[in-house]
Amino acid sequence: MRTARIASALLMGVAVLAYSGWLLEFFLPTGVSPVGDPAEALLSGPPVFRVLLAVSGVAFVLAGPPLHRLGPVQWSARLSSISVSAFGVLVLLQAAYPEHSDLLSSLLSAVLVAGVISLILWWPPGWRALAVAGLVLVLATWLAVVLARQLDAFEGVFTRAQLLVRAALYGVGGAYAFVKPAPRHAHR
Repeated sequence: MRTARIASALLMGVAVLAYSGWLLEFFLPTGVSPVGDPAEALLSGPPVFRVLLAVSGVAFVLAGPPLHRLGPVQWSARLSSISVSAFGVLVLLQAAYPEHSDLLSSLLSAVLVAGVISLILWWPPGWRALAVAGLVLVLATWLAVVLARQLDAFEGVFTRAQLLVRAALYGVGGAYAFVKPAPRHAHR
């Protein structure tokens, strides 16, 4: 269990840091507007953005199995760890095929929603409140991105807010996996 806890914390840390690599746009010349252009437009710019996204995808995929070992033996906890790996696969696809980013971004949000709902079902009350707040933020930023695309206004702002919310939620999930004792069996 200790090895799984350390592995999951390290992998989730790498995943969240690399997924936050888009912040480098404020230090590198990209030609992408942080207000008007979606964050996914960075994937067509300097290769560092695609490389960091791919690194985060690999780390998310690899974090799933150790997280699987740490959660209780029940379907909702299993769905949590599976959703982390599924998120990683979609992130890898987004890095490989940036031209399909709108579709992949929506799929990433759907997988994240499923994962957060699964956390709400098995996390203890204090942590559950964080998951509920996270779910509200995920849905709000997803809606904001959809509306911004329809209205062709501030899409860059809302896609970046969405990336921040995703990274924060995975950071909270990684922290939970690291600090909470692993249950030995499912609740009956």
